[in-house]
Formats: sequence, C-alpha cells, structure tokens
Amino acid sequence: MTREVSTTQVGSGLVLAVLACSQFLMTLDSSVMNVSMATVAADVGTTITGIQTAITLYTLVMATLMITGSKVGSMIGRRRAFALGLIIYGVGSFTTAIAPNLAVLLIGWSFLEGVGAALIMPAIVALVATNFSSEKRSAAYGLVAAAGAMAVAVGPLLGGAVTTFASWRYVFVGEVVLVALILAVLRKVADVPPVKSRLDGVGSVLSVVGLGMIVFGVLRSSEWGWMQAKPGGPQILGLSPVVWLLIGGLLVVYGFLRWETRLVDAGREPLMDPAMLRNRQLSGGLFMFFVQFLVQAGVFFAVPLFLSVVLELSALETGIRILPLSAALVLAAIGIPKLLPNANPRRIVRVGLLSMIIGILLLVAGMDPGANAAVVMVPMLFMGFGLGSLSSQLGAVTVSSVPDEESAEVGGLQNTATNLGASLGTALIGSVLIATLTTSVIAGIEGNPAVPMSVQQQATTALASGVPFLSTTELQNALAAAGVSEQATAAIVDVNSEARLEALRVAFAVAALLAIAGLFGTGRVPRVPVGTD
Repeated sequence: MTREVSTTQVGSGLVLAVLACSQFLMTLDSSVMNVSMATVAADVGTTITGIQTAITLYTLVMATLMITGSKVGSMIGRRRAFALGLIIYGVGSFTTAIAPNLAVLLIGWSFLEGVGAALIMPAIVALVATNFSSEKRSAAYGLVAAAGAMAVAVGPLLGGAVTTFASWRYVFVGEVVLVALILAVLRKVADVPPVKSRLDGVGSVLSVVGLGMIVFGVLRSSEWGWMQAKPGGPQILGLSPVVWLLIGGLLVVYGFLRWETRLVDAGREPLMDPAMLRNRQLSGGLFMFFVQFLVQAGVFFAVPLFLSVVLELSALETGIRILPLSAALVLAAIGIPKLLPNANPRRIVRVGLLSMIIGILLLVAGMDPGANAAVVMVPMLFMGFGLGSLSSQLGAVTVSSVPDEESAEVGGLQNTATNLGASLGTALIGSVLIATLTTSVIAGIEGNPAVPMSVQQQATTALASGVPFLSTTELQNALAAAGVSEQATAAIVDVNSEARLEALRVAFAVAALLAIAGLFGTGRVPRVPVGTD
C-alpha cells in the first residue's frame, strides 16, 4: 500500500536537511583522510600503508554489510535503524578522535563507523520514500545524493584546512556533534512500523563473504596486481591473489543468489528477493549508480594527484580548485527537478553522462607541461553538472521501481552498487595510472645518454614493481640522497615530469571510456518522470 506523507506538516526542509546531512557525514571520512594521511600516520604511530589499510577496511565493512543493514532496517523500523546507526557511527567517530594508535583507529573508524554507515545509508533511501510524495522525490533524492558527492569534493578542502590549522581529530569531533544534532531532531522524520520478519543468517554470511572478497580484491589490485603478481608480491598458483579473490567472490555471490532463490521457492523469507534484479528499471538504475561512482571515484583519484603532486599545491589549495564541481553539482541536483519537474529522466541521465565525458576529455587535453591549476576549473564545472544531473534522477528511479515497503532493500542494493563502483573506480584508474607511469619512466630512463648506465640498471630493477607518483621536489630530494649527479637528476626529473602527465592523460581517457560505456545502459532508465502517470 502506498503511503503519502505530508512533509509540510513535519517540516519538509528539516527532514531533507537531516537526511542530506547524514549522507554528507557518511561520505566525508574517506575524502578527509585522503589529504591527511601523513599527519594521521604520524599522530597514531603508523605508516601511510597503515592508514590506507584503515581506509580499505572502512570501505570493505560498508560494502559488505549494506544488504544486511537494509534488512535490519525493515525488521526494527527504518527510523530506529537510522538512529542506531547514528549512535554506532558517533561512538566510532569519538573513538577515532581520541585514537592513540592504529588498532584503536581501526576499531573506531574502519569497524564502528562502517557498521553505522551500513545501517544509516539504506535507511536514508527508505526514509526519503516515506517522507516525500512521489512527485517530490526526484528533488529530495537529488539533494541527498548531491550532499554525498559534495562531501567527496569538499572533503579535501575541509580536511586540508582543519589539519593545517588545527588537528585532523577535530573533524571527527565535529562528526560527533553533527550526530548529536541529527538525533535531537530525528523525531521530526516520519517513520513506518517495522515489518515482522526474520534475518536470513546463511544469506547474510554469503553476501558478506562474497562481496567482501570482491571489494578486498579490487582494493588490493594496485599493490598485488590484477592478474600477474607484482615483483615481490604474493602469488597463488603463479597468479596474483586478486584474480583468485575475484573468482571466489563471484562464485560466492552466485551461491548467495541461488540460496535466496531457493528460499523464495520454498515460501521462506530471503535476505533479498533475486527477482528484484530482474526489474528492468531497478537494474538500470543500479547500473547507472555503479557507473556514476566508478567514474566519479576515478576522476577524484586522479585530479588531486595533478594538483597536489604535479603542481605541488597544498591540501587546502587542492580543495579550493575542486570547489567549482561542488557548486555545479548542487545547482544541477536542485535546479533540474525544480525547473524541469516533468523532464525525461533518461534524457537527463544521458545529458549528465555527456557532460561528464566532455569534462574528462577537457582534462585529457589540459595535461600539458605548461598547465596550471586553472586548467581544471572548466572540467570541474562540466563534471559537477553531470554528477548533479545523475543525482537528480537515479534515486527516484530505483525506489519508484518497487513498492514502498521494499524501499529499504533497494537502499541496500543501491549503496552496494555505489560502494562497488567507488572501489573499482579508484583501483582501476590507480592501476592504469601507475602502470602507464612505470612504463613511461623506465622507457625514458633506459638508453638516455644523460643517465649513467649504472643508474639506469638500478632504476630499472628498483622500479619494476611500480613507479611511485612523486612530485619534482620529492624526486630531487630522493636522488640527491642517493648521490645521483646533477646532470642525471635533471634528466630523470624531466622524464618523470613527462611520464606523470602521460599517465594522467591515459587515466582520464580510461575514465572517459567508462563514462561512454555507461551510455549503453541508459536504455533501462524510464522516459516518464517519477510521480507522473
């Protein structure tokens, strides 16, 4: 039975602010940590690898528990699951803020915040469906999705500023305060009574193990290699563990779907009804979410590298250069549903993808030796408009494809798709970038008359497993410490400068290809706007 809620009575602006702030909060951590890794590592007595492990585990916990978290939300009530998730998340943020070492950081951030997010994010999707009538959902989902994308763009600026002028710990203290404020007004958000049901334990384990293997394999690909093991890296039967993790994960996910189908056929309650995936509109929306976050994560991985490593801008300056994306994103996410409420969703999604493609191709063209920070401004505007266009439509497309009582399950699937897309996008673009950089640097050094043969041999051996993406200053300092001559240093720096730009061009080109591939999936997005007959 469809539920229509008077959002005017409960304060639609306040409800939307609560849900958007929550989405912003869930996405903020990783983008803040990415620009503060060195400082955090020093504060908790670990290495950059240790912090990267924490980031990996946070993503892993979120991605694997989303489907289970959505089911728990249906069982205990969506607002209650939302509140429980916020409490767990707040405890995790507080634990992270006071973490004296890596172990406590892993417990607070990677585990507790990840578990909290797995309860909160599916509930957000369901609560939008509950609190807003069908004709207002596109705008509501657009703003909520925009809040999450804004966190990715604003995170480097916020993290850089707080880390530079105070301490990264204050970011997590601020999260605790925001959690408390959201909890204080949560009663204004309309809820739906819980549905009497049971949790499919076998299905939960299978989904966690299968998705966990896939996400963990993807996240380790840059370190271990996709198929062939990198020199010095682990091997299983002569291949990288990544390929075995992906094979095993896909088989377990297949087993999960077969188990769920068996439960449905037996008249028992599944964790997720596989028939939902045969819904053309839902599967199309989930695919587009996957593509959006795949491309978004890849671009957001490469653009900060250009600004912070190639141009050697500070974290704060890097964040400022990405702000045009946030502005365009919010304007598109809010403005399109408001100005074009009856627009064709499929057309909006296609225009959004084309805008993203144009922005990425402008980045490819802008990777020249004389490029400065201004070269990213126009591409960021195109990217922001494109992401905002997709955000304005996709949430409503997925949720409107099923009855309201299944919106929590859709939330779990939706957030699983976005986390998988973000993980794969970062890993894929990172792998392409490092592989291109390695090939270019080694080719540029070998046979270079300005580089002594002994240095060529040492460099070829040392860099075979992957060339680090270093700034000119970092490279010069490293070469000076190694006793390399000034002439050889100048030649190697020139090679590295050219190779970095080539690697970025290739990485952005791959991101453009991924966005173009997404166009082929837009046929499953409906032409009729949500809320109209």
